[in-house]
Amino acid sequence: MAIECLIIDDDQKTVDFIKTVGNEYTQIAFSIIRENQDEVLNAILIKKPAIIFINIESNKINFLEMLFETTLFMDDSPIFIALSSSEKQAFNAYKYNFLYFLLKPMDEFSIRKCLLKTLKCLPKKEIDTICLKSHKDYHYLDISDIMYLKADNNTTDFYMIDGKVISAYKTLKIFEKSLPKSFYRIHKSYIININCISRIHYGKSTCIIKNSHKLPFSKTFLGNIQEINEVLSEKALFTLN
Repeated sequence: MAIECLIIDDDQKTVDFIKTVGNEYTQIAFSIIRENQDEVLNAILIKKPAIIFINIESNKINFLEMLFETTLFMDDSPIFIALSSSEKQAFNAYKYNFLYFLLKPMDEFSIRKCLLKTLKCLPKKEIDTICLKSHKDYHYLDISDIMYLKADNNTTDFYMIDGKVISAYKTLKIFEKSLPKSFYRIHKSYIININCISRIHYGKSTCIIKNSHKLPFSKTFLGNIQEINEVLSEKALFTLN
């Protein structure tokens, strides 16, 4: 899903420049809005943007009303970036918690830094479903139902909580890059769902899944095992045998 971004400025040169640089970031969808109070508020409520560039020198927009309406009707407040030809406006921008201030005339480097900082500040949305596509077949798996993944030559087998084994025609490395942070590589042949682990046995170099599956871990991924142990330990009540 694209990240919605509004550019609110009547200066066409500024708008075009931001879009030209911003089009390098294909995850962002830009919309241009004129400096008109009603149009701005309506666009914000319809598009629910994550990012808003706005000319804070505009005398056609009531900023306090716009900020109030945005907070009132949106679950997640957008990130605001101020545009101005006067350095004096920087104080007002930061007073209203704008993330960034861009001084006109802008340069390409400033816009790029602004966009990278903004993208870094946006909340990351955890995926809850993975789609295995093969020709015209789309197979959707709930992330929470996956116990572990096992490499099988150039394919990967998904072992599910209900006992099913589902094959995908991609390597384990491909899935390692795209799975959420609850999945850890523990062996050249295994990725494990941390939420399904019931035991880590360092002496036998094994992780035990809640249904008694035993998966080996190797020295190469011992750092990941340590991290898994730390994450699970934070939620555990310790007793000594």
